Amino acid sequence: MAVVEKTALLDEKMNEVFDWSDSKEPVRDALWNHFMESNGHNTDETEASMKEIDAKSDADVRSYVEDNLKK
Repeated sequence: MAVVEKTALLDEKMNEVFDWSDSKEPVRDALWNHFMESNGHNTDETEASMKEIDAKSDADVRSYVEDNLKK
C-alpha cells in the first residue's frame, strides 16, 4: 500500500498559489466551500470529498482547483 503524505498546497493561500485568485483563504477552505456549494451544503458529502482531496498529490490538487474553482 502506498503512503500518501499530506499535501502542503492545501494550507497555502489561494492568491499565493494561483495568480488568477485574489482570495487570501487557504486552498483547503476554498475547496470546502466549493464542495458545500456543489452538494447542497451536505457536510457528510463534503467531508468525503475532502478526504479524497487529502489523498491527492499537490499536482492533482492544483489541477482540480484550476479545473473547478478558476472563474
